[in-house]
Amino acid sequence: MRTLTIAAIQTSPVAFDTAASWDRFRSQVHAIRDSFPHVELVVVPELMLAAEAPLLQARAGWMNEVSEPVPGPTTDRICVLAKETGLWLVPGSLYERCDDGLVYNTAVAVSPLGEIVATYRKVFPWQPYEQTTPGNEFVVFDIPAIGRIGLAICYDGSFPETARQLAWLGAEVIVQPTLTTTRDRDMELVCARANAWTNQVYVVNVNASDPAGVGASCIVDPEGTVRQQAATGEEVLIDCLDLDAVRRARTHGTFGLNRPWDQIARHGRDLRLPMYGGAGIQTPPWHGADQAGAGCLPRISLPGRAEVGCASSPPSGSRLLDF
Repeated sequence: MRTLTIAAIQTSPVAFDTAASWDRFRSQVHAIRDSFPHVELVVVPELMLAAEAPLLQARAGWMNEVSEPVPGPTTDRICVLAKETGLWLVPGSLYERCDDGLVYNTAVAVSPLGEIVATYRKVFPWQPYEQTTPGNEFVVFDIPAIGRIGLAICYDGSFPETARQLAWLGAEVIVQPTLTTTRDRDMELVCARANAWTNQVYVVNVNASDPAGVGASCIVDPEGTVRQQAATGEEVLIDCLDLDAVRRARTHGTFGLNRPWDQIARHGRDLRLPMYGGAGIQTPPWHGADQAGAGCLPRISLPGRAEVGCASSPPSGSRLLDF
C-alpha cells in the first residue's frame, strides 16, 4: 500500500508582518512534528509567508515590498526547517521577484533533505484583483516510493485545464494552497470535488482561516467524496491518503462506474478542440496502453525532481507548457 500522511494547516498570517508570520509557521510545523510524528507532508495557505492581509485591508504596494527571489532568504529558511523536521513542506506561496522585475505568486515544494524540488508560478491569478504575472507551466514532483504530487494555487482550481493537465502529468494528489476571503468559497468547494472526480485524484485545498480567509479547507478523494472539511477558524486536517485508491478508481471507475481516462485513450486523438488549435488529447503515458481497462500505474521518475510541461519528457527536463 502506498500512503501519504498529510497535515493541512488552516491558519492565517500576521498581516503585513513577515517576521511574525514566519514565526507562526515555524512553530506550527514543529508542533505538527511533535504531535503527529507519522505526518510526512505539511501544507499551509496561499501567501502565508508573504503576510498578505484580508482583501479590504490590502496595500497596493505590499506585493513589491515583500517580493524576493526564489531561491532566496525565505526559501533558504524553509529548507532549513524541512531538514530540521524531516518533513516535506509546501509552505503556501510567496511573492517571487525575478531579475526582469516581474512578480509571480509562486509555490515551492521542499524535501526533507532541505532541497527545493519544485517551483510553480500561479497560472491563473485572480484578475483583476491580483496583480501578479501569470505563470505558463504546470508542475508535478515525486515523493520517492510514494507517488506524484501536482501543485496548484487558489483560483487555478476554477479552470478545468489545471487539474486535467496535472493528472495527465501523473499527479495523484493536487496540493492547492488557497487564500479566499469571499463568499464564492462554496463554488471553490464544488470545483475541488469536480476536479477530484473528473480526474480521479486527491485534492487537498487549504484555505486561510479567519480573519484572513473564510476557511472551509477540504480534502477530497479520487471519487469526489469529501473526506474532511474545516469550519472557519484555525484547524489542522490530518489525513492518510491511500494513493492506491487513485489506481483503483482509474482502473475500475469512480464508484465502479466511470473511467474517463480509458475513454480519452480510445477516442481522445480524434477529438477536434478549436480552442486548443484543433489538436486532440494524447493518452497520458501512465495509462499503460491505448485501450480501456489497461493498468494505470503512475510513471516514477528520479527522486526529488520536478517535472513540467510534458509527462513524456525525462525527469530532469524542463519543457514548458505554453498557453
